Amino acid sequence: MLLIPAIDLKDGKCVRLRQGRMDDSTVFSDSPVDMAARWVDEGARRLHLVDLNGAFEGKPVNGEVVKQITARFPHIPVQIGGGIRDAATIQAYIEAGVQYCIIGTKAVQDPTFVIEVCQQFPNHIIVGIDAKNGMVATDGWAEVSHVSAIELAKQFEQAGVSAIVYTDIARDGMMQGVNVAETAALAQSISIPVIASGGVTNMNDISALCAVEDKGVMGAILGRSIYEGTINLAEAQRYVDSLKG
Repeated sequence: MLLIPAIDLKDGKCVRLRQGRMDDSTVFSDSPVDMAARWVDEGARRLHLVDLNGAFEGKPVNGEVVKQITARFPHIPVQIGGGIRDAATIQAYIEAGVQYCIIGTKAVQDPTFVIEVCQQFPNHIIVGIDAKNGMVATDGWAEVSHVSAIELAKQFEQAGVSAIVYTDIARDGMMQGVNVAETAALAQSISIPVIASGGVTNMNDISALCAVEDKGVMGAILGRSIYEGTINLAEAQRYVDSLKG
């Protein structure tokens, strides 16, 4: 189980939102690079960055901070989402040292775009599916579509997508526990590995996700839980490592 600390970028700072609302944010650090250093020191093997301004503006806004993080930790794979709507943005991120670009809103609006960029940038594309009651949400969670998460994910099975990041937006940032059942159901219905996101609150959640790892749940994104201390990343990393024997 891959444990992936989230670093959400807003106005150059590291913040956390509640249910994707830009007006309900908590600033955890003025230095996202220092925050990345903390998680790497505690054993993180991948970092999850989100350009929150970019998600709402439809184009990267915090690119300079991203470059600083990848330059400081070239050995740590970085995945980033938020405002990635064209191939030029993906190219720029990869050149900046990012390993995976997460396509969210654009994947719903134009699924063929995902297929094209998977061919153009093999092994660099992740699809982010944000859902509420099983239905896909877009545009920084401002809109809920009529497409189911499973239906959308199935469109990308043969495209070469590296993983699906699945976020239950009703639970994101609310510290109410991860939706293990829905995450596992999605993972079982597709051949693409799934990364759980939204509501991972304590070690019980991590244990529950580890129990469905064999169903295709490859990792979990940790947000507010590691910032508020309900999960100790170093301890959690030791726990998942111990399960491998």
